[in-house]
Formats: sequence, C-alpha cells, structure tokens
Amino acid sequence: MENLSLSDVAVDTWVHKGPVKLDDLSGSVVLVEVFQVNCPGCFMYALPNAIGLHEKYHNQGLVIIGLATAFEDYDKNTLDNLQLLIDSGEVIGETFRALNQRGLLVDRKLPWKLPFAVGMDRIEPDNEPVTDERVLNYAHRLIAQFGTLPEDQQKSIKSQIRTFFEQKVMKAETFERFSLQGTPSAILFDRKGQLKDVSFGQTPQKESVIEQLLAQK
Repeated sequence: MENLSLSDVAVDTWVHKGPVKLDDLSGSVVLVEVFQVNCPGCFMYALPNAIGLHEKYHNQGLVIIGLATAFEDYDKNTLDNLQLLIDSGEVIGETFRALNQRGLLVDRKLPWKLPFAVGMDRIEPDNEPVTDERVLNYAHRLIAQFGTLPEDQQKSIKSQIRTFFEQKVMKAETFERFSLQGTPSAILFDRKGQLKDVSFGQTPQKESVIEQLLAQK
C-alpha cells in the first residue's frame, strides 16, 4: 500500500463541486474523507470535523474531497441517497435515527452543508470466487502479524473473513484498494500526491499530520 498515490482514488460520479481532476491537485495536501450515507458516526464526528479542517487550512493548501462508499447496506449507501443528501440535506436510515435522537437535525435535515467536492466511490458487483487463498491474503492485509497468531485464532479469523466474503455482493474500488477498515476513514496525501496516512474512526492526530504536510513545500 506504500506505493499508492492520489491517482489511485477511484471516483465514479461527482455529485457536488466537481468534477475534480485529481492530477490537477499537485502542490496541494489532499485529504480524502471516506464515509457512508448510512453511517451515523460519519455525520456526527468525521464530516463536521472535515468542515472545520477545510475552514482552517484551505487557504494554506489543504484540499478535502468527500468520498461516499459502500461496503455494507448496499440498499441504503447508494448514489441516489448521496445526491439526496447533497441536494436537500436529508439523511436516511441509521444516520437519520441517530442524529434525530440527539437533536442534531433541523426540520429533519442537516443544519450544515459540505463546502468541498463530493463524489461516489466506484461500486461494482463482486463476482470473485471465495477461495482459501483469497481469505488468507485478506487476513494478512488486515492483520500484519496474522501468521504469528495461535492456530485457533487464525482459524476463527479466517472463518469470519470467509463469511464476510460470502455475504459481500459488491466491491468498492477505493475502499478496497486502500485496505480501509470501515467508515469514517481518512486518506491523506502530500503535495506530490503520495500516500502519507490512512486512518479509521476518530483520529485526533490527523490535524497534526496535516500541519506537518502543509509545512513541507
């Protein structure tokens, strides 16, 4: 994964402030904020935080791209629901329930808009057969020290991965290419477009990494 660059981010459809030519972003530090429409944590923490980073660092050379993906709940994490979100501020499913319960919606809609470009990850049918080799390769990608784990633990993990693959009917190109663990995730590139950091969940250190990359001219 060390050799990945900004050009490896796959955007199937731009829905807001696009299209963006990724090759034209050379010279900027780029943060790709990966989320799912049906992901409460993305809307409670990650995206509001990304808006704050945009406001604070945009004039210093930070470019943020929101990338909606789908690795589960394929009926909800759709391009149509993403477009609805962008056009009207309406959220759906678990996102709506969680934000509504916490009083974070106004007239059942988000009280904020995304100020940066947003696109949809390339989602395609997953027809790859579930082989022992595929399961093992994924285990090693997911857990660096997989080969050193006790045999019963390895067996349990492989069983869980096999079940995941058997239920997985679609594949999200960027999500899988960068070996993301879930959403929200952040992919950070330096001014030369080279991959510098991948993080999952709430990551307080993300801002300091951005500041370090912005300082590199």
